[in-house]
Amino acid sequence: MAHPLSGANLGTLASVIGRSGLPSQPLQGLGVGLAALARWPASTIEKLAIESKLPKTEDLPPPVFILGHWRSGTTHLYNIMCESGEWGYVPPVATGLPWDLFGLARIFSPLLERALPKHRYIDNIPVTPTSPQEDEIAIANMSEVSFYHGIYFPRNFADNVRRGLFFDGCRTEDIRNWRRQFTYFLRKLYLYQDEKTLLIKNPVYTGRFAMLRDMFPNAKFVHIHRNPYDVFVSMRNFYKKLLEEFALQGYDHVDIDETILSVYDRMMRDYERDAADTPEGQLVELRYEELDAAPLETVEKVYNALALPGFEAAKPNFERYLASVSTFKKNKFEYSDEAAAKVEARLGDFIEKWGYQRPGSGAGDNKGTRHGENAA
Repeated sequence: MAHPLSGANLGTLASVIGRSGLPSQPLQGLGVGLAALARWPASTIEKLAIESKLPKTEDLPPPVFILGHWRSGTTHLYNIMCESGEWGYVPPVATGLPWDLFGLARIFSPLLERALPKHRYIDNIPVTPTSPQEDEIAIANMSEVSFYHGIYFPRNFADNVRRGLFFDGCRTEDIRNWRRQFTYFLRKLYLYQDEKTLLIKNPVYTGRFAMLRDMFPNAKFVHIHRNPYDVFVSMRNFYKKLLEEFALQGYDHVDIDETILSVYDRMMRDYERDAADTPEGQLVELRYEELDAAPLETVEKVYNALALPGFEAAKPNFERYLASVSTFKKNKFEYSDEAAAKVEARLGDFIEKWGYQRPGSGAGDNKGTRHGENAA
């Protein structure tokens, strides 16, 4: 289980490898394949046994989705809100073994917990057996349509990323299958999490706002944005670390800067178009800066805007958690005028709309090297 894709089913592996080619690291590739093969009987038994116990998709309480481009503070908000104890969320074991939550995952839980990294690969945020996770790694283990297949199989990086984020090149059946696996995962997660309303965080879904509203008409959404300059330099580290850790093929050809800029622009434009007519009470917009400066007040704002119950009861839990991370040290990255110019040329509309400027300088001060801090 050294690689996240070890939790995939054989059909997903076959489809992704058929499109992107065999791993160029044979031992890792063999390990992934053997793990999927060894799990297949237990995964099949669980699927047959659990299906009748799962709620229908339409019977799920409307989920709450946390949206926002990567490195914009979505994880910090997710971690805080999950401290209430009232939400169903995605634990680490659900990302690694989505097919085996009620069987193998419980049997091997102690071993899996010991295998967790102490911190996330892309930053210093601790990982524990109860740390809330985004669901994209789980979806990559269940569907051939996932952003993470670009990370795992970078020989076909651009196509896998566009397919996994925007459904580019997907047939109707491919999208239908993604929806089926996504809702199957949510149904399992709901039962696994004691039938609590699900709180789901995934930056990928920022560009799927219309689809989520179609699937869950009464769902509620939190969207958080951050200075595009800081997002850009932090995303360089994001891709570098994930490719180093998880790529099963060579990735020297990957244009990280172009990927960051093109994905950000398209994702945000899709979101703005699809969210424009959202009824009041279903969507709240946040700035990362307000979450960073006043986290408790910002979480209260979310609860009030979306009419979510339980803030006062959960407030002591939020306060304890925030005190425990008060000394957390963010990564710091240098960025040059060249990097800032790239951001301004491609993402200037968002910089202007949200009133941002180059960090570390007054407006118009474009001299020298700046420092950006990362946010989850």
